[in-house]
Amino acid sequence: MTGIAVLGSTNMDLVAYVARAPKRGETVTGREFRTIPGGKGANQAVAAARAGGDVSMIGAVGADDFGGLLRRTLASSGVDTDLLRTAEGPSGTAHIVVDDEGGNSIVVIPGANGHVTSLAPGDETLIASMDTLLLQLELPLSAVLDGAEAARRHGVRTVLTPAPAQPLPPELLAAVDLLIPNEHEAAALAGVFDPPAAAQELLRQVPEVLITLGSAGCLYAARDTPPLAVPAPRVTAVDTTAAGDTFVGALAVALGEGRPMRQALGWASAGAALCVQRPGASTSMPYRAEIDAAYASHTAGRPS
Repeated sequence: MTGIAVLGSTNMDLVAYVARAPKRGETVTGREFRTIPGGKGANQAVAAARAGGDVSMIGAVGADDFGGLLRRTLASSGVDTDLLRTAEGPSGTAHIVVDDEGGNSIVVIPGANGHVTSLAPGDETLIASMDTLLLQLELPLSAVLDGAEAARRHGVRTVLTPAPAQPLPPELLAAVDLLIPNEHEAAALAGVFDPPAAAQELLRQVPEVLITLGSAGCLYAARDTPPLAVPAPRVTAVDTTAAGDTFVGALAVALGEGRPMRQALGWASAGAALCVQRPGASTSMPYRAEIDAAYASHTAGRPS
């Protein structure tokens, strides 16, 4: 199995399902409420583990009931939590509204994640033993930079999901191998709203860029290589909350196993398509056998 370290957030998602999201100053009645383990880091860890990776989580949960549940949820999906710290105070939470079209809006309260400002003893040793490090931006930027630079020192592929979108220091981008923004994050980082143009602009700062385009699929670009567009399977979305994290986790496994980029992107897209057809974040993520079956069905009669 390919080794994947995830340095990132662990949150409890508090999810309200509504026909439509409220406008500013408006109150609407929802039909359901769920408490679901999530956080971009934990989501990517669970997705990668279920897709067949050997995954370890670096981060923090709080000294509360949510913290224990978050730790158990990661472990039950096969994620090693030996370096998941317990910080004083509450765990991180994400307050999510999901509408009937599968769209969502999210407010994140960092909680224990805010205590992860740098690598702790043992973190760099773990990163050095892995094939890939997955990063996002729900931890303090100082910790993200520490992780990226540690991975670079040891020749570990570094994959950054720049969400929530924010300006990124040059030294962080210099340590990133593959940048995976969605089209809105790519536009914010590149100052260009056309995805192909944004990808070319971002290639000035990182060697590989992959822009996710929701139901339109994704666009991959690398220096001195023609761009590669891969469509997404056509499905009816129920909840898109963890689709991007499922895609990244599955992609890390596929690339770690040495699959060609087009095949890796198609396989990861099949995983994300399964995810959006189910409610919740970590609870919606598919297992490897499911992704294999969905990918085979999607590519039947077509070259992969």
